[in-house]
Order: sequence, then structure tokens, then C-alpha cells
Amino acid sequence: MKRGMFVAITMFALTSPAASESDDAARGERMYRACAPCHTLEPDRNMTGPSLSGLWNRKAGSLPSFQRYSPALKSAGVIWNDDTLDEWIKDPQHFIPGSTMTFPGLKDGRQRADLLAFLKEATQPDRAPKTAQGGGQMGGMMMGGGQVPHLRQLDPEDRVRAINHCGDTYKVTTADGKMRDFWERNLRFKTDVSNDGPQKGTPAIVSAGMMGDRADVIFASPDEISPFISHQC
Repeated sequence: MKRGMFVAITMFALTSPAASESDDAARGERMYRACAPCHTLEPDRNMTGPSLSGLWNRKAGSLPSFQRYSPALKSAGVIWNDDTLDEWIKDPQHFIPGSTMTFPGLKDGRQRADLLAFLKEATQPDRAPKTAQGGGQMGGMMMGGGQVPHLRQLDPEDRVRAINHCGDTYKVTTADGKMRDFWERNLRFKTDVSNDGPQKGTPAIVSAGMMGDRADVIFASPDEISPFISHQC
């Protein structure tokens, strides 16, 4: 969905080893709290993004419990360490082109160093501070949103053909043949019975305009929702 919905808050920054003299884990922990709506420090507790527990020396795109990695990340062959994490958070799309990481990057090397100092300790098993383990109140913060468009005539990429639920992931296939993965809390199901709503049997998918909430699937009536969703892994 739109990258702008994540805005350039100083969220997920991970750091420069060259700035070791200025590392400040306390500042880094405060910065991490802005990352917590999308990433936890608890093992295998995944949200919009994967858990960061055990991150150091882990191969990118390899956490078994997280199903929504992009093909670009899974095939990158990157091992997460001080240097690679610093480059990733500095500019994710430059470091691994084609990834679905929506954070635009953190250019301030001091801030990256502070966050790395905190995360290098907090991502070790049983080391995560309880005050920074994620899932906080920011997850539902309104980030704005626009008018829902007229849904009677939809382009193929906006017309839902199938929805499958597996584990904690919805797989949404659109009429253009593409499939997109959503964490189950990032996909909302709604209805619109007005003349602006979708045609029966042709749900629409639209950007949600909420931080941590990537899309809405809008049906013509409530009785369409359950029969439309299959459950198969």
C-alpha cells in the first residue's frame, strides 16, 4: 500500500558501528518505542513485521514463524549484523531493492547507533525490557485517510477474486492475477450497501489509511464475507 501512511517517524533504526563512542542504549530504547507497533522483541510474536528477537546473525527473510517476507528479502542472502543493519535502516530500498519495507530510512548516524546499542542487547533471548516489547497503544493511531472511492467500476488490481486465510496471514488475490499477503490484523473487512459500494460478488480492496492497518476489503453485504474466505495452508 502507500508508503506515505508510515510517515518518516524515527521508527525502526538500527545503526552505525563507527559511532560507538556516542552509542546510548537509553536513547535507543526510547526510539524503539516508535517501532513497537510493527516489531516486537518477543520470540516469534510477529505483527506487521517479524519479531526482532534473535535478530543478530540471522539470515534476512528466514524467521520460520513469519510468512510475509518479500521475495527480494528472502533471496538477498544478507546476514544481519552491525554493518548490514545499519545500511538497511539507513535506506531499506537502496540496500535491498524490491523489499516491502515501508520505512523510508533513517539518515542520522547517531540515532542509528543509539538504537543499535539498545537492540543488540534487547534482541538477545530473555533480554527484552518489558517496557519495550511492543504491541502498544500506537498500533491503532489514526494516520489520516481519504474518501473511499466509488466501487462499482473497479480496475483489476482493486477487484478481489479470492481470499485465503493461513496461520496469521490473509492471502488476497486480485483480478489482475496478483496475490498479496497481509497480517490478519492489517486487513479489515467492511461493507458498503450504498450505490457507491461494490457489485455483489466483487469485493473491492482499498488502502486503509491507518498505521499498522494496510487495507480494507469492502463487500456489497455482510453475508458475503464468510463464504468468500477459504481456509487452507
